[in-house]
Amino acid sequence: MGGGLFNVNGAELVVILLVVALVVGPDRLPEYARQLAKFVRAAREQVTKVRDRVDEEVHAELGDVDWKALDPRQYDPRRIVREALLDDPAPATRRAGAGVAAGAAGAAAARVTVPAAQAPLVAGELAPFDDEAT
Repeated sequence: MGGGLFNVNGAELVVILLVVALVVGPDRLPEYARQLAKFVRAAREQVTKVRDRVDEEVHAELGDVDWKALDPRQYDPRRIVREALLDDPAPATRRAGAGVAAGAAGAAAARVTVPAAQAPLVAGELAPFDDEAT
C-alpha cells in the first residue's frame, strides 16, 4: 500500500483513516466516502479524455511516422558511409578525386560535382584560382 503519491506507508494510512473517522464522525463518514469516490471517478474520466484528445491531435500532426526507422540506435556510420560511396553518380558528373589520388576523408566527406568537360592540368600548369573567393 505504501510508496504511493504521498509516500504514505500502511501504518501511516491506518492512523490517517482513524483520525479522519474521529473528526468526521461515523454518521457522516459514508457520505464523504461516496463524495470522494465520485471525485476520483470524475478525475479519472477527465484524465482519460485528455489523454485520448492528445493522442488524436499528435497522431493527426505526425501522421504515420515510422519511429523505429528514426531510432538513433539503428544508425551505423560505417553502413552510411559505405552506401554513400557506392552510390552511382549522375552521368554528367564524376566524383571529386576519382582520377586523382584523394584522401579517404575527402572521398567520404561529400560528393563534389565537377563538369565532365574539364580537362586535366598539364604538367607545370597552375590550377585555376579565384581571387574573390574566401
